[in-house]
Amino acid sequence: MSASAVFILDVKGKPLISRNYKGDVAMSEIDHFMPLLMQREEEGALTPLLSHGRVHFLWIKYSNLYLVATTLKNANASLVYSFLYKIVEVFSEYFKELEEESIRDNFVIVYELLDELMDFGFPQTTDSKILQEYITQQGNKLETGKSRVPPTVTNAVSWRSEGIKYKKNEVFIDVIESVNLLVNANGSVLLSEIVGTIKLKVFLSGMPELRLGLNDRVLFELTGRSKNKSVELEDVKFHQCVRLSRFDNDRTISFIPPDGDFELMSYRLSTQVKPLIWIESVIEKFSHSRVEIMVKAKGQFKKQSVANGVEISVPVPSDADSPRFKTSVGSAKYVPEKNMVIWSIKSFPGGKEYLMRAHFGLPSVEKEEVEGRPPIGVKFEIPYFTVSGIQIINFVPARREKWGPEPGLSSPQAPLQPPLKKEGRRGVCV
Repeated sequence: MSASAVFILDVKGKPLISRNYKGDVAMSEIDHFMPLLMQREEEGALTPLLSHGRVHFLWIKYSNLYLVATTLKNANASLVYSFLYKIVEVFSEYFKELEEESIRDNFVIVYELLDELMDFGFPQTTDSKILQEYITQQGNKLETGKSRVPPTVTNAVSWRSEGIKYKKNEVFIDVIESVNLLVNANGSVLLSEIVGTIKLKVFLSGMPELRLGLNDRVLFELTGRSKNKSVELEDVKFHQCVRLSRFDNDRTISFIPPDGDFELMSYRLSTQVKPLIWIESVIEKFSHSRVEIMVKAKGQFKKQSVANGVEISVPVPSDADSPRFKTSVGSAKYVPEKNMVIWSIKSFPGGKEYLMRAHFGLPSVEKEEVEGRPPIGVKFEIPYFTVSGIQIINFVPARREKWGPEPGLSSPQAPLQPPLKKEGRRGVCV
């Protein structure tokens, strides 16, 4: 069992638009959602699932909107939440920014999309590129003639249209990794996790089938190769184009790609990672009248690599004022609404070390309660660098695509092998 109805509410809980898919839950039940939400917020026991009698509200908040699905018992909650986030993704593709105003300005298109996205409570066509073939933002213009459903909706390969042609066949690959790292004051790593994605940009003619190989530890074990330079992937999630049975059998990632940009797969690695930018801080208070903060940042990665867009967030007391900064590189600014100093460094080469000093005034009377100290946060990007060591060891067409004869030619052209172009690999550490 899946969703009975889907509602989009404004920030006050007033329904903007809704779609009843099954009719087994009264549409008036949504009136109980906002009072339940506010009650749970006051109690400090807010959960992503709220219940009123036999009816359950599964909800997410995005911008100034609440997206709520109502359902009865034994619903597949993970399916419903995935669908709600898919709605956000599709609407953002259509309207650039998903907020209350964009919903009010596009009621007709929103209704059409809700009809196509789900049928009788189960997700249907959720690929925005396919939806844009027959639901356009000029949908309010009436056209004579029979309406035609794109063949991609009924094809076995629903994510790719037929008849695509390019003069130059290219594939761009991007490997992006985010590192979530938490270090205590003693320098011990408390949490270390790598979350990665492999994204492709495909410009290939016809219906090509591609095969991609990684330095996957399980694959290396199956083929009897050395495991020294392999990685053990966890929580692997693939795009619907990947043949899962083939991957289960021999760990080969075989697929017919969608046209253009898409995310082929995501993965996670639970492994110990050394902080790429090491932070040390010293805080000194002087007779309750001022505080000085010294932060030292050191790049602990290879000298030939450079971290771009470095942002170091340093928490400061909530009653601090009169900020003054001195940095050896970059610039620092005080963000009072977040009680934070943001030290920005445009380019941070590996092996370098930089300092930032901040001076703040404090009120003459010290606050009685002891404030907690949030951790210092670091965000940056390193192009052409993957922390996990994941590598693309091969990327070839599983079968060569044949092109038909050009007009005026008596025989078909020779089958072409699309070249591989790597757009780059970059690691993103958060």
